[in-house]
Amino acid sequence: MDVIQEILAGLKHNMLRTILTGLSVAWGIFILIVLLGAGNGLQNGVSSNFRDRATNTVQMWSGRSSVPYKGLKSGRSLDFSEKEIAATQDNLNEIGSETGIIEKQSVITWKNEYGTFSLIGANPSYSSIFNLKFDADGGRFLNDLDLQEKKKVIVLDQKIVDELFKGEPALGKYVKAGDIMFRVVGINSKKARWGDGNAYIPFTTAQLIYNPDRKFGSIAMTVHGLETKEANEEFNDRLKQTMSKSLTFDPNDTQALWVWNSQEDYIQTMKIFSAIKYFVAFIGILTLIAGVVGVSNIMLVSVKERTREIGIRKAIGAKPSSILRTIIIEAIIITGIFGYIGMIFGVGLTEVVNFMLEKSAADPTGMSVFKNPTVPLSYVFISTLILIVAGVLAGYVPARRAVRVKPIEAMREE
Repeated sequence: MDVIQEILAGLKHNMLRTILTGLSVAWGIFILIVLLGAGNGLQNGVSSNFRDRATNTVQMWSGRSSVPYKGLKSGRSLDFSEKEIAATQDNLNEIGSETGIIEKQSVITWKNEYGTFSLIGANPSYSSIFNLKFDADGGRFLNDLDLQEKKKVIVLDQKIVDELFKGEPALGKYVKAGDIMFRVVGINSKKARWGDGNAYIPFTTAQLIYNPDRKFGSIAMTVHGLETKEANEEFNDRLKQTMSKSLTFDPNDTQALWVWNSQEDYIQTMKIFSAIKYFVAFIGILTLIAGVVGVSNIMLVSVKERTREIGIRKAIGAKPSSILRTIIIEAIIITGIFGYIGMIFGVGLTEVVNFMLEKSAADPTGMSVFKNPTVPLSYVFISTLILIVAGVLAGYVPARRAVRVKPIEAMREE
């Protein structure tokens, strides 16, 4: 306790030096946390934007041929059928769940309320492909029995329920889509990021009512084992080749087929943000090094100023080890306290920024480029430890040299 009291008295006596030393420590930790938090927040925000669909989703849309091919003229409409789904299953082993998609705009009516929404005919696998969400009291999605019996059942997005039912229970009620009555069996509670909401009916029912020619314009699927950008590009090429053979169009025709591969986009985006994360971490480390240099310089000056004091202590019988211990404990106290202060302010700033962004967003569950900035505490502790060690070494080296000087020579030091 005597040593601690002596150190605190010395720090109070040299307040400016103490504050300058502490600020270099606090600033280094503060900037490191803010930069790491910004990098993590960016990555978390972008990652959350991919959660609407499974990140291994591939969806393709048919178009029109723009060049002649094998004697067939350009401008042909290229619609999918069950044959294309079978072709992908037979030729592409990476495919998991798959569904054809029939989509049209339809007026959906309940009592006196109505609105125009997207009506989607799909298989049960659509729910897992696009990560639909059903609460405990939200019913279910379409099932195999609905498809087999071509049932007139419908699943509504929460947006549609809110607009049509105005807080009344929707499950079990009948709504009219166009001129057809459908019974509501489920409510998708996942927040839609755009549009007015979708309604889902069995694929076979949609085929029967709207597509007697059994043609449709889109196929969605999940894929597995494609962990790199190159593997996804190669899969996209094989998918186009398969569709080219099935629909008879030039595989290089960019107007005939459009493929969207979320896994490929996800990998590319994560690479970009990982690079950003490493860059800001590098800048943070440079700032931390600047803090280390600041601590070292100030501790060197501190020991230099106390050479005469060290000589007096030795003259009255102080042991070199006690003098060294005092300087080391002083360095630990300064870096520890101010490092903690820098950590508190850094974490506090990232949380305040995140809170303000969430409050300012029109829809907190919607698109975000900055979300939940977090910094592992291990990084903070390691950074503080580095500064403490730097301060200890910076004080130890000149102090060790000073205590070796004879008391009379040290007392002559100006």
